[in-house]
Amino acid sequence: MSLNSRSTYKVNPMQEQDVYKQKKAAQLKEWGAQIDLLEAKVENAGADIKVKGVEQLQALRKQHSAASEKMKEFGQASGEAWEQIKTTADNIWEELKSGVADAHARFK
Repeated sequence: MSLNSRSTYKVNPMQEQDVYKQKKAAQLKEWGAQIDLLEAKVENAGADIKVKGVEQLQALRKQHSAASEKMKEFGQASGEAWEQIKTTADNIWEELKSGVADAHARFK
């Protein structure tokens, strides 16, 4: 057996989609829990921080909702439509990830 030989293992596209969906669903669940914790912190904050915090958390909830809607589209898409939804979802997830991180930094 040669050390330079490579085995090629192809992943079934459906399996790849399932793994992707599971990963995104887990991230979404985690971020939802983090947003809940941030809401509790904001509730206990001073008045000026509370106003800004509520606005930021409303924006995060809106992004979280958009991500949830995109999750629903995953189950209905295949082929080229799947790739388009995946690209859009990746952008939404990055925005949500960044928003949650920013909120955590603000309300430490």
